Amino acid sequence: MPAFQYRARGPRGDAIEGVIDAPNSDMAATGLIEGGLTPVDIQPVQETAAVSKDLADLFPPKVEAIDLIQFSRQMYSLLKAGVPILSALSGLASNTRNRTLAKTLSSVIESLHAGWDLSASLAQYPKVFSVFYVSLVRVGESSGQLEEVFRQLSGYLEREQKTRKQIKSAMRYPVFVLVAILIAVIVINVLVVPAFAAIFEQFGADLPLPTRILITTSDAMINHWPVMLAGLILMVAGIGLYLRNDNGRYRWHKAQLRLPLVGRVLYQATLARFSRLFALVQRSGIPIVTGLSVVARALDNDYVEERILSMRDGIERGESMSNTAASTGIFDHLVLQMMQVGEESGATDQLLQDVAEYYDDEVDYAIDKLSASIEPTLTVALAGLVFLLATGIFLPMWDLAKVALH
Repeated sequence: MPAFQYRARGPRGDAIEGVIDAPNSDMAATGLIEGGLTPVDIQPVQETAAVSKDLADLFPPKVEAIDLIQFSRQMYSLLKAGVPILSALSGLASNTRNRTLAKTLSSVIESLHAGWDLSASLAQYPKVFSVFYVSLVRVGESSGQLEEVFRQLSGYLEREQKTRKQIKSAMRYPVFVLVAILIAVIVINVLVVPAFAAIFEQFGADLPLPTRILITTSDAMINHWPVMLAGLILMVAGIGLYLRNDNGRYRWHKAQLRLPLVGRVLYQATLARFSRLFALVQRSGIPIVTGLSVVARALDNDYVEERILSMRDGIERGESMSNTAASTGIFDHLVLQMMQVGEESGATDQLLQDVAEYYDDEVDYAIDKLSASIEPTLTVALAGLVFLLATGIFLPMWDLAKVALH
């Protein structure tokens, strides 16, 4: 039986799309009307379209940050214009290009029809909407400032996306150089060193230590590469299992903030993110204890999360926010000073927003200098590789040339 793609309006005027099987378009329209829908457009579904749709279902696209930014912006504009939530979500579900987000919004609409509130409906899809996102939407619902919450969320997501792009851009050149070095080492050990090793073996001369190191490494790579590959796979799998463990992930997140070159950038980015998020929840009217719990889960760092939760516990015991923050050991003097002044003046949200902007500038500057900081290390690595090749290959050849001349 032929299939028809339809667009219709539901009993409440919301837009609905789907596919219906019918002998012809008239029977399809009749079936929609009997189901309580008002047909808007009915088109036959081509077989190729059905195949492509099935393939899209097998490999659903991931909801990226840009999709959430656009969704938050559009929700802010629609709600500010007085459009009801159901109508706004229906329009976005039918117009969004991301199939996964469209399906998610359609399911959210069904939950709203069933009597759920928006935050509970979004919470069913943690892979799309984070805990922090859902928590702020819940605050917006309870305070009557849902459109303002969507505006703040779009700004926060934009900043996060910008930082990630800057870090990727700064790391592109170092990663390219490291890959080039790795390829060069493999080519040298597989093709170059064996050829010279055969020449050295013909003369039977004593070889210097760098040459013996090169030959031994080349032999191991050529003759035992399955064992080396298996060892590499096991090592990667072991690291992955360790990082999935709570204790291993905690230790790695703690070590990240102390890494050379990039540790300082990650630390400043974490402070900027905490300051912005905490200012956001404070401005939204969330209680401090609840806000700290929400912010801690949104930082994606188990070590920092544990420190902030200990700060929350101190506040529950009646201690001041600045004192408990100082006892965590993760905040620098600027953040602590702003917290103390904010407690006294009642403007913690504005002061922490200023701190976030300051650290944003610091992170931008540090990321811009990251490539320049890594270049000396790469230069030393390249120099070491060239030195090893020079001493391992050319010195024996120089000795052989002198023997031949004599």
